[in-house]
Amino acid sequence: MGVLSHLDEAIDLYRAALSVCPHGHSYRSQCLNNLAVTLHERFDQRGLLSNLEEAIDHHRTALALRPPGHAGRASSLSNLALAVQARFKQRGVLCDLDEAIDLHHAALALCPPGDSDRSSSLNNLANSLRDRFNQRGVLSDLDVAIDLHRAALAQSALALRPPGHSYRPSSLNNLAISLQDRFKQRGVLSDLDEAIDLHRAALALCPPGHSDRSLAVNNLANSLQDRFGQRGVLSDLDEGIDLHRAALALPALSLCPPDHLYRFSSLDNLAMSLQDRFKQRRVLSDLDEAIDLHQAALALCPPGHSGRSFALNNLANSLQDRFEQRGVISDLDEAIDLHQAALALRPPGSSQRSESLNNLAMSLQDRFTQRGILSDLNQAFSHYSQLSQASHAVSHIDLRAAKSWTTAAEQLNHSSVLTAYHTALMFLDHWQHLAGLSSSSHHFNLVREATSSMAMDAFSCGVRHHALMTAVELVEQGRAVFWTQLSRFHAPADQISASGHMGEALVVEFKELSFHLRSVLESSTEDTAQIRKLTVQRDDVISRIRMLPGFSRFLLPPLFSDLQKAAQDGPVIIVNASQYSCDALIILSAQDPVHLGLDIARAEVSEWSTELQSITKDAGSSDDYLERNTIVRILRELWRHIVAPIVKALTALIRPGSRIWWCPTAEFMLLPLHAAGSYIKNGDNLSHFYISSYTPTLATLIRARHQVPRDASTPHFVAIGQGHPGTGKELPRVAVELRDVAQRVAPILPFTSLADSDATVKHARDAISRHQWLHLACHGLPDQEKPFDSSFAMYDGPLTITEIIRLQRPHSPNPEFAFLSACHTTVGHASSPDEAVHLAAAMQFSGFRSVIGSMWSVDDKVVGQIVSAFYENMIDKSGRLDCTRAAVALHKAVKKLRKQIPIEQLIVFIHIGV
Repeated sequence: MGVLSHLDEAIDLYRAALSVCPHGHSYRSQCLNNLAVTLHERFDQRGLLSNLEEAIDHHRTALALRPPGHAGRASSLSNLALAVQARFKQRGVLCDLDEAIDLHHAALALCPPGDSDRSSSLNNLANSLRDRFNQRGVLSDLDVAIDLHRAALAQSALALRPPGHSYRPSSLNNLAISLQDRFKQRGVLSDLDEAIDLHRAALALCPPGHSDRSLAVNNLANSLQDRFGQRGVLSDLDEGIDLHRAALALPALSLCPPDHLYRFSSLDNLAMSLQDRFKQRRVLSDLDEAIDLHQAALALCPPGHSGRSFALNNLANSLQDRFEQRGVISDLDEAIDLHQAALALRPPGSSQRSESLNNLAMSLQDRFTQRGILSDLNQAFSHYSQLSQASHAVSHIDLRAAKSWTTAAEQLNHSSVLTAYHTALMFLDHWQHLAGLSSSSHHFNLVREATSSMAMDAFSCGVRHHALMTAVELVEQGRAVFWTQLSRFHAPADQISASGHMGEALVVEFKELSFHLRSVLESSTEDTAQIRKLTVQRDDVISRIRMLPGFSRFLLPPLFSDLQKAAQDGPVIIVNASQYSCDALIILSAQDPVHLGLDIARAEVSEWSTELQSITKDAGSSDDYLERNTIVRILRELWRHIVAPIVKALTALIRPGSRIWWCPTAEFMLLPLHAAGSYIKNGDNLSHFYISSYTPTLATLIRARHQVPRDASTPHFVAIGQGHPGTGKELPRVAVELRDVAQRVAPILPFTSLADSDATVKHARDAISRHQWLHLACHGLPDQEKPFDSSFAMYDGPLTITEIIRLQRPHSPNPEFAFLSACHTTVGHASSPDEAVHLAAAMQFSGFRSVIGSMWSVDDKVVGQIVSAFYENMIDKSGRLDCTRAAVALHKAVKKLRKQIPIEQLIVFIHIGV
């Protein structure tokens, strides 16, 4: 209390000094500043908001007495900014943070290069921008914060924070943490690598005995563990373990006295790292040590301790791991008791409850397998069933728990299986809405791992339980998650914002609450009042949005009655491959779906897909490159096992020559269903009966139909050709192809052509955003590991999917048609085709209602024939171009050229959309 009493006395003395400095006194601003700074210090010690409020008032008054040009103005700006920023951290009112940022900007402007206070101003502004990023999720704030931290560290002639500067470790740490934040958003591993290098540098400046050594050791250890999670390099994990051991070995007073909070986290960090290493190397001594450490951590968390449920859960998991290795049932019994104790501390509404329900259910299942006591199994599913009642903000942990429920219910044929899938897909929805839309490979991989085959298995489950409409709703809810998020949130959000000031304010509030809640969930290991408060606020905003006219189903998945509208112009056939069954479902506009069980296993479908992808990988590179017999064999298998039974069912429903839409899932997405046939003389092929199109999802097709032109103005056509890209081989026939397109189209529509050096990324982007019709002839460059980096090769570099989906269309609100005369434009992620993140889908979701794309490589020598025949058939009898004729035009072009072009090139193009 001695220090605090000195602070109290200092405040009394500063008040007395202020009282003898009336208005106009030359020292009044200094007295106000001194009193305000000391009140802020007392707030930091005691947390009384009244002290901070008074400090802010005095800082404002002092600033008013220090006009531009006053020597103390920069100091007053900075002090007021720090005080307002501190109030933001107490109250969470964003206008305080915005004001603090403005004040920090003003202070920095008064500290030119070389000024002794410039380093502090740079770091203060950077930290406030990072705070705002954590609230609003605007990446530009984080990017600027990183630049400012770099400036503070710059080892230039100014040497603001050179090696040896007392604040340099904290500057290194601030930059490293900001880079880690950016890695979590964008998934660029170089950010994480740099953060680790910076943490190493900070540690090197904190020798034994340094007050910040504990922080530096733990930061480096944790960042190495993050990188191990990304790359799986065991040396990172080993080094992290060594560092965690070092942290525990530091002198008690500098880091970990027995009852200190840091000792608990250090014990837990080391234990978790050892568990990770055990899972890699299966050295049981690592697991035994982890259990001892978890027990020591639990001993530091008596009843009432905020970390107790966390410690109980971790110890239980490590005992469960040891049971699975050694089979000692007492380990499993103890794990169950600990999981039950943890669950009791995580009541309904707790953000950690799903994790405990899942862990306890899995342990009870294991004991049922060992002992056969039915009550254990019943309890396990009773705990699983509680997941469906979750009322907290959903994270990937909740989704993992629900997936465990679906797996267990499938394995044991439990009656809760359909509810389990409903819950899992509901969690997927909620998690995505909270996570926000990101095109980073990191985010994509999280989604891919979270969803896996869930939607296809859910569809199969619905079919097996004779709930066909439910099956359609579930598969639609769980596929093409990125595009679904784009259409179900971002497009409606734009409409809500455009509806008026109230709508705009609600959308801003929703985005900020979602990002803030996600940030808190990711950084917190236990449930907090803040999480519960943010969840309630966010749910309230959603409720208010749903009260707006036309937005009653905001964020809710579509019902079958809505999805059925996809079939208004012809049936849509969902062809599904699941580990449990393969099925086709014919969706019709005015009657119930028609189910067809397919006599094929997913393994066979996967085998065909792998084989086809292998032999078409480099199609078009030579005249004798392709095993055409293999192509034909696969097309015959598709006909016999899948398409022929569907055609037989369709003949009773629609006329020959009608249009049909394929909506394939899983490996079916990589197979040319449109080209299936017997391929024998006088034999049947699908093209003899119907005209095929594709759609990634039912909602996508419905949206394309609704995007009809809102005005009668003449559409504009652009042809972009790049035969001489900056990288890759030349395409000598691109110029001829563009001339053929111009010859067909220019007499009908206003026509623009971009080629060679004019076809740059910027020019192509601008042209696509301004024209309703597009023909693109160039290299298509799929990136199956980072699908958002898939691109079209332009003169000066790649035009990526990420850039396409960000296109703004101020001059062309109604894009209609795109012909993508490029390779692999419908190829997405190698192991997750259901996400449909490919070039053709990007064009469709950027607004084009009708798209022609390719399933594999296109041969430059023959593609011109298909293009010419296509546009010949696109022009209707009145001499107009109509985007809804694209499927028919492609069908007729293929029919015309069937004896002139090799089979693999004849069937390479598919139509997507209306």
